Amino acid sequence: KVKNVRILRKTTLNKLEEIIAYKKNEAERLREHSQNLKKMAFSRDDFRDFRASILRNEEISLIAEVKKASPSAGDIATDVDPVIQACQYAEGGAHALSILTDEKFFKGSLSYLRDIRKQVELPLLRKDFIVTSDQVYESVVAGADAILLIVAALNEHDLGDFYQRARDAQMDVLVEVHNLSEMDRALDLGADIIGINNRDLTTFEVNIQTTADLAQEIPCDCVAVSESGIRTRADVLLCKNEGINAILVGETLMRSENVAGTIQELFYGPRCCS
Repeated sequence: KVKNVRILRKTTLNKLEEIIAYKKNEAERLREHSQNLKKMAFSRDDFRDFRASILRNEEISLIAEVKKASPSAGDIATDVDPVIQACQYAEGGAHALSILTDEKFFKGSLSYLRDIRKQVELPLLRKDFIVTSDQVYESVVAGADAILLIVAALNEHDLGDFYQRARDAQMDVLVEVHNLSEMDRALDLGADIIGINNRDLTTFEVNIQTTADLAQEIPCDCVAVSESGIRTRADVLLCKNEGINAILVGETLMRSENVAGTIQELFYGPRCCS
């Protein structure tokens, strides 16, 4: 069993490395457009306040995610129209949206973000592996109001550099951590939105206890987000009891045949029949 665990860890670590390497290669296409992307990014002035939208005093907020597939779950809802799904989220009571834009591993697209922005007024988070500064500016130009920076995927210099570039361009940044050492890096960065990902990147296993273990490390002036594996009302209550400000939910909502009803159950429990 120990040997099998070691093989699994090596395999999944290699998968993460594969994704990062692929994204760096993919982002090379942006290099020749670097200056123009930056110029266009700094000319944008129609940002929606992502951080304010998910900070609701004592109430927990919902970041609903458009995600067709993932390396761990495989195909989730590949035939779903992302714009229709986003509209259902907005009508169902979501406070912000997360849009998967990676094509190879998550079957997303940057065009989804652009199209959704035209139809939905909620703030949009670009969910992708941001591994170059050009992607930061590309996100701004595409209409993102916030980006995800994954601490595990970036070295110290790039994490700080990309974070500052995004903030200078008026975007919010969700800084994602998986353990205490990554939490320390996020805090040293001065991140004001920290996401705790309940998915272990070395095994791809999900354990919501990760939120319980790390939530108390997040300062009260920082917005705390719990990501991955939130499927039930009990999961939401655990997050709320730990002081989490917002939950990011993708797979549960993407698989639902009644999006508004599922959101209702997550936040208020199942409806009682009279």
